[in-house]
Formats: sequence, C-alpha cells, structure tokens
Amino acid sequence: MADFTPLLPGDPQQLGGFELLGRLGEGGQGVVFLAKTPMDVRVAVKWLRPSDDGDTVERFLREAEVARRVAAFCTAAVLSTGTEHGRPYIVSEYVEGRSLDRRVREDGPLSGGDLERLAIGTATALAAIHEAGVVHRDFKPGNVIMGASGPRVIDFGIARTLGPATMTSSTQIGTPAYMAPEQIMGHAVGPAADLFSWAGTMVFASCGRAPFGSDGTHAVMSRVLNEEPELGSLDGQLADLVRRCLSKDPAQRPAAMEVITHLLRAPQPGANPLAEGTRQAEPVPAPPAGPPAGPPAGPPVTPPTGPSGRGRRGLLLAAGAVVAAAAVTAALTLPGMLGEDAAPRASAAPATTAPASAAATPTTSKLPGDDITLYESPSDPITLTAYEVDDDDYARRSLDGEFEKFPGNVDSKVSPDGRYLAGRPEDYTSDGYDSILITDRRDGSSFRVKTVRKPLDAGIRTWSKDGSKILLNVNEPVEDSDGEETWLTTGFAIIDVAGAKADVVRVPDKDIRDSDFGWDADERGVVIVYGDDEGLRFFDPSGKRTRQLPGVGPLASGTMDVFSPSGRMFTTECPKGADGETCLWDSATGKQVRRFSSDCDKILGWYDESHLYCWEHDNTSRDEVRVVAFDGRLVGRLLDSPAKSDVQPYFTIDPPTS
Repeated sequence: MADFTPLLPGDPQQLGGFELLGRLGEGGQGVVFLAKTPMDVRVAVKWLRPSDDGDTVERFLREAEVARRVAAFCTAAVLSTGTEHGRPYIVSEYVEGRSLDRRVREDGPLSGGDLERLAIGTATALAAIHEAGVVHRDFKPGNVIMGASGPRVIDFGIARTLGPATMTSSTQIGTPAYMAPEQIMGHAVGPAADLFSWAGTMVFASCGRAPFGSDGTHAVMSRVLNEEPELGSLDGQLADLVRRCLSKDPAQRPAAMEVITHLLRAPQPGANPLAEGTRQAEPVPAPPAGPPAGPPAGPPVTPPTGPSGRGRRGLLLAAGAVVAAAAVTAALTLPGMLGEDAAPRASAAPATTAPASAAATPTTSKLPGDDITLYESPSDPITLTAYEVDDDDYARRSLDGEFEKFPGNVDSKVSPDGRYLAGRPEDYTSDGYDSILITDRRDGSSFRVKTVRKPLDAGIRTWSKDGSKILLNVNEPVEDSDGEETWLTTGFAIIDVAGAKADVVRVPDKDIRDSDFGWDADERGVVIVYGDDEGLRFFDPSGKRTRQLPGVGPLASGTMDVFSPSGRMFTTECPKGADGETCLWDSATGKQVRRFSSDCDKILGWYDESHLYCWEHDNTSRDEVRVVAFDGRLVGRLLDSPAKSDVQPYFTIDPPTS
C-alpha cells in the first residue's frame, strides 16, 4: 500500500486535474502529494512553495527538464508540468517504497546481497544520469527510493547539465554530510562529486552513519576537507571501492561505469581489485548448454498456444510474454529467486543444474480474489503480471506493484514493460464490435481498438516482447451436436499499438479450429496446433502457411510459453505418452531432444533455458505452480491456490542476456 499522510487543512483537494490522496513528503522546495489520474493511475505531484524568488522557480522547473533527460528505469519519470495558483508543479511516476534513509533507520543497516544490490543499482543509475549529461549534486540516502523493482534516484532539484557554464557554482547547495570537497569549496562540480556522494551513501547503508558524521554543518565540512572517512562495517572489495570514491581529489575517483565494472567483477583471492596492474577477471562462463539447439532464431518470444475456452466469459488461459531487458537493467538484480527445494524424484534422465536461486528465500504475498499465495524475488526470471480466478480478472499496476481487479473485462494483459494494460471489455461496442481498451499507465490516457463484429470475438493472447503489438485469437460461436454453444478458431488479429489499429486475418484451415494462435519463435509470424496428429503449423502475418512440424504431440491446455527463451526448443505433452510425460523438441527441425516424467499435471511454459514451470496437484487441498528441471525434479515454488479455485496465471518471462 502507498505510504502517505492525510492532507492538511489548506491543502487543495485537486491539483492540475489530479485528485490528491495525501502527502508523500515535504521539503525545502515544496510539498509532494500522492494523486491519482482519472484512470486511477497513481502519480506524485510536487508543488513549489509560494515564492517570489526567480532563482527558486527556475531551479524547480529545471528539475523537470533535467529529469526528462535521464533514463526512466533509474528515476521517477516526469509525466507533465503545469501551474496552479501561480505556483508550478511537476507530475511524475509514483515509485512506491521508502527512502534508503528511512529504511535504514527503521529496519537497520543493509549487508550482504542487499547491500551489493543497492551498490550496483545506484551506481547504474548514476551511470545513466551522467550519460544524459547531468550531475545530480544531491545524491544521498534520502534521495534513493527502495522500490520493489530496485533503487530509484529522485530529486533533481539542484542537478545541473554538464557544460562550461554550469560546471562551476559559487553557492554551496547540497547536503554537507554527502558533499564532495570541491562542492563545499564552490569549485567546479562534475560527475566525480556524485561518486563521492554515492560512496558516503553506501557507508550510511552499511552502518546508519555518514562517513564524516552529521553533527553540525561546519564540523562535518571540516572533516570532509581534512580527515579520512569512517567506513563503518564495509569491508573487502566494496570498502576498497568506496574508499577510492571518497578521495579528496576528484581526479582520483572512478567513473560510475568503472564502479559498475568492479562491482560485477569477482574478486581475486588476496588481490586488491583497484590496484594498478591488477589482472581483470576472466568472463564468467555461460551455464552448460541444454539439449542440442537449432540455428539461432533471434530474440525469443511468447509462443504458441493450446486450446482455450471461448466466449464473452470463457476460460482465460495462462499467457506468457517476453520482456526486453536492457543490459544495464539486468545489472540491478542479482541471483536469488526460488522458494523451496524438493527431494529429487527417480528418473533415468541425466540430472540438470538447478536454478542458482533455488535455495534463496522468496518474498511471499497474498493475492486478492482468493487464498492465493505468490512467491517471488526481484531476481526471478519470470514475473506474475495478471491472473484470472473464478472468472474475475486481476492485473498488476506495474511490474512489481499491487494487483487490481477489473470486473468489466473478459481478458486483461499487462505489456512486458508494465507500461500498458490491454483489456477486453465484456460488452460489445454500441455499433456491434468486440474491442480492446489500451491504457497507458504513465499518464492514464487510453484508447479503444475495434476488432471483429458480433457474433465473432477476439480474445487477447499475448503481447509482443517489445510491447508494440498484441496478438488476438479470433473465434466464432457454433452449435455442437448437443445443441450447446461452442467456439471455434477462425483466424487471428494483430494490434499495432502505436497506430491504434487491428489487422484481422481469416485462416481457412479446418485443422486449426480447436486451438489458439501464438507468436512463433522469432515473432515474425504466428503458430498454432493443428490436426489429430498434434503438429505445429506456422503462418506469416497475412495468414499464409509457411511450414509445419507434424506429430509433436498436444500442448497442455493453458501452455503459452511453448518456445524456450532462446527460441531453440519447444515443449509439448509427449505424443501417445503417459500422464506426466513431457517432450522437448528442436524448433528448427522438429526432432525430439529430450523426454522426461514429472509430477506436473500441466506444463505452463519455460522458466529459463533449462527449466519449465507447471501446475502440480499433490492430492491435498492446494494446487501449486512449480519449477521443474529436465530430470523431472520439482525445484521451486512460484504460486499456490486452493484446489477448488479456477486460477489461471499470466507470467512475464525475461529474455536471455546473451
């Protein structure tokens, strides 16, 4: 839940058309309110105090200008600006979480992996800030928000863009305990000053105390200029790096990218990683390869589908999407993701390596709608972004936010980057069209894309990995031999999000009537199960058949992530196999490369290149989504729910890093 205090007497109820919910904080420049848009998207609104000082107003407005230049992943993105009662305000993304200052004071110092994640996450943010040509100038624990997806750097109120005219300031602006010597002296201030502040912040995170104390402005400034820092509980490689960043001479401090390099480098026994001439560590070798692979298929995708329930309120199947992750974003998370290790089951198949995170303790949370428990960690390669329980749709507000119910939707799917929500309303439009309502969660704006006319419908299958397209399955109601209505696939539709239009394609192929379309392995076309021999049939975006792989067996009902993250393999239930038998196939040739048995009742998709995830029912009152290795071992738990409930999860899958 959002952590805010009530509005005070005299506070407005609305600001810039946004309803104010409460106060997030108050500082020297003004008040920060929590607000919501007309589409119920939460945002932060910073409103300048009444001031006749032109420099103060200019500095406030510069904050928005500077923040817009910085990569959105490392800060709170600026959405808009305006003026109310003659006072400017800035509307930005709301990042839920406590500041590092508050986190340490309330819960105690950070250590181990938590401290390392903070160090590399904030260094990565500074690298992006400096890459944008900006110096923050007030980096400190109070300006680092510990968001669920990683640390975010906020408050660019005194930041400056790099350039001869702005590098020098005669005014001491900043927080003394974290100011660099050159900043205190009023000399030229560049990126090195931010690295000094970063190092002081790491010391505070480790022990709750700034490296030069905080007992009075003049005493602190004197120690910054003349004394050596106290590094608290820091030791090893991080201590060496922080000590170098706290050098009095800015020329001796490493750049942010150099800090990242050292943090990612495994320390050599007995070696100082910062010493001149120290040999760089060899690259970490890639994990052992899985089954034989076909030719690279390009970045992997969210693949094909199994049979689904249809209709205005049919069974919503588990969907999967591939998130395009920037390498710098990947640096924000470190290994550690799964919950519990299960005892290995007997199997003739060779053992496979368990996920590195299998022994880590995940965060558990209860989900709305039923007694559903989610187990997750920021380093998981998959993320639950939506689910259906007993015909009710829930979607996440962001990739790491809370889940919200959408009672008027038949389908609800979040884009891989968390920016958009695609919802299919239960009712047709007034002129008889099925439609998709797409909401941009950054500003609350939305638009509707009409798809097919009644009585057809077009259910959301999945997003493209880059969030630019949405794949729909076009269905037609027919009456079966018992006089009951059933739904058959007649084609697919692809929505171009930027163009706000849908291309509907009819596929006159009777063999595909009982299946659903999904992206193929390179996302250039679509694929579907066909015929009694349970093969895969591939089509281009115009509906022309391009190839087929016969006899590979059926997909488990609900399987969406059929292709592995690399696109080199796909999975099915083994043709004519026993219950619990899973087959892996080469995507290029269709040849079987592995067959194994497990306690899985239904495969849902790929967890990573050497693990799948599945529903498992252990004859108790609860069902579980588990991670399964290629030797049949269940090596982790992702979700559990009452066996009596009809829960359909939708996971977003991260792409490979190479």
